Amino acid sequence: MENKMKFRNVDKRRLVIVVAAVIMMGFALSFLNRTNLGTDPCTMFNLGMSRILGLSLGTWQAVFNSFLFIFVFIFAKNQIGWGTLANMFLVGYSFDFFTWLNDKWIPAGAFDPMAVRILVMIPALFIFIIAASAYMGASLGTSPYDAISYILADKIKKVPFRVVRICYDLVVCVAGWALGSTLGVVTVIMSLALGPVITWMTDNVIDKYIISDKK
Repeated sequence: MENKMKFRNVDKRRLVIVVAAVIMMGFALSFLNRTNLGTDPCTMFNLGMSRILGLSLGTWQAVFNSFLFIFVFIFAKNQIGWGTLANMFLVGYSFDFFTWLNDKWIPAGAFDPMAVRILVMIPALFIFIIAASAYMGASLGTSPYDAISYILADKIKKVPFRVVRICYDLVVCVAGWALGSTLGVVTVIMSLALGPVITWMTDNVIDKYIISDKK
């Protein structure tokens, strides 16, 4: 496999799509976090660590991603591109910004009723899936967290990638739960079904209607 980073000859349209997508991921995660029904495994872990360290999610996630980036650079340069950098920094800081807006404009206690939390969770989860699909479909690089799963699967060749990924997410979920983050229904959905759903969405919606010129 060619082990080159994806920074050259980048289509500007796809780069704009990637930047918009990761910002929308942060937007969706800010609402999912407010529902207290869980987030994706990586965000769950990072929320726990950021609380313990007294840092914003964006700041801690930038530090954590930079650490993971070292391993990705060594073992899987082909996973690195502009999308990698966008994911490393924009998801977390977008989350911080939209959380600040939520706290400022949405009254305290607005998310207390379970019915409200579910009504917010459904569109937020849908937005996250669409945004993540657009980000992945642009093929401009993988987030350090996701790239690590590919590195592990490459090293453990006898185990299918899907099994490796589920185990990987499960370990991160347990770590996030131990750090005090919410292990909720959204976490379970994202751990077990997010990958296949994003793959389907990328193949049937994103590639056809949003990034139709992808080579």
